[in-house]
Amino acid sequence: MDMKHIVEAMIFAAPDPISAAEIAKAIRRGSEEAGPLLNSEEYGAATEDKISKIIDELGEEFAAQNRPTMLQESPTGWRIVTRPELAEWIRALLPEMRPEKLSPPALETLALIAYRQPITKADIEAVRGVNCDGMVNKLLERNLVENAGRADLPGRPMLYKTTSLFLEHFGVKDIDSLPNATELRNVNLPTAETEEPEEAPPEEEEEAAPEPTEIQLAEAALEAEEKAAAAADDTNL
Repeated sequence: MDMKHIVEAMIFAAPDPISAAEIAKAIRRGSEEAGPLLNSEEYGAATEDKISKIIDELGEEFAAQNRPTMLQESPTGWRIVTRPELAEWIRALLPEMRPEKLSPPALETLALIAYRQPITKADIEAVRGVNCDGMVNKLLERNLVENAGRADLPGRPMLYKTTSLFLEHFGVKDIDSLPNATELRNVNLPTAETEEPEEAPPEEEEEAAPEPTEIQLAEAALEAEEKAAAAADDTNL
C-alpha cells in the first residue's frame, strides 16, 4: 500500500490534529504488529522528515485537484478541513454547530492581544479608549486568550496572550503566520501611563546644637570657678 494513502487516512481519522512525528511513530508500530503482511522495511523506517515530505505532496495534490477539503497545519499538528468558501454550505447542513460570532469590540480586543502579546489590559484600553473588562472576560471564557503572568510594572498588572485554540480557530500555525504580523507588531500604539512612584521627602535632619562660642566658654569657666570657690569657703568654715 502506498504510504501516502496511509498518511492521508491517519490525518483524516485522527480525532485531533496529528503531527508528522506521531504519524511516523504510528506507521512504525503498525509495521511491527502486522509483520510480513506489510513492507516492514519501508514502513519500519518511517521518519518524521519523510512523513513531512509526504504531507507536503498531499497538500499540493489537494490544491491541484481542487478538492473540497484541504490540509491545515495547527500548533499541534495536521488535520483535514473543508475549504473556507464552502463554510456556508456546511453551516446549512449543521445549523446547530453554528459558532457564536464575536462582536466588533471583542474582535478589536482580540486583535490587540494577538499582535501585541503579552499585553496588559491597561494598554488595550489605552488604544481602544474604553474599559475592556467585559471583552477580556468574554475572550477568557471562550478560551481564546489566557493569563500570561504579571508585568514588571507598578501594581503588577496581569498580562494576556492568545491560546492554541485561537490559532486553531483562525487556521494559523503560530502568531508569525497571522496576516501582516511583522508590520503590525511594530506599529507605534498608545500605552498606559504608569505613575512614577513618588519619592519620599528627605528626612529633616535634626538641627545640630551650635558650637559654643569663646564668650560662652569663658562664662562657663567663670561660673565653674565661682562654684568651686564657694565650695572651698564652705569647707573652711
